[in-house]
Amino acid sequence: MQCRPACGACCIAPSISAPLPGMPDGKPAGVACVHLSEDFACGLFGRPERPAFCAQFRAEVLFCGTSRQQALELIAAVELDVD
Repeated sequence: MQCRPACGACCIAPSISAPLPGMPDGKPAGVACVHLSEDFACGLFGRPERPAFCAQFRAEVLFCGTSRQQALELIAAVELDVD
């Protein structure tokens, strides 16, 4: 599966515990990453400072569903199961 254009769910829904540029304490679940652009693209994509969590994420139906809204809900649900 390819990432859905203008989605950004993986940059909003999950928490990231590792520090990242501009967010030294990581990112809480449900909060947009400071590197998420207005068109919901990752500003760190392909750069070495991109967090390992982000670099390892792969779009798949299990997490991304069939729409941006469903992706936000599915990833949030996984986040709750992890806590």
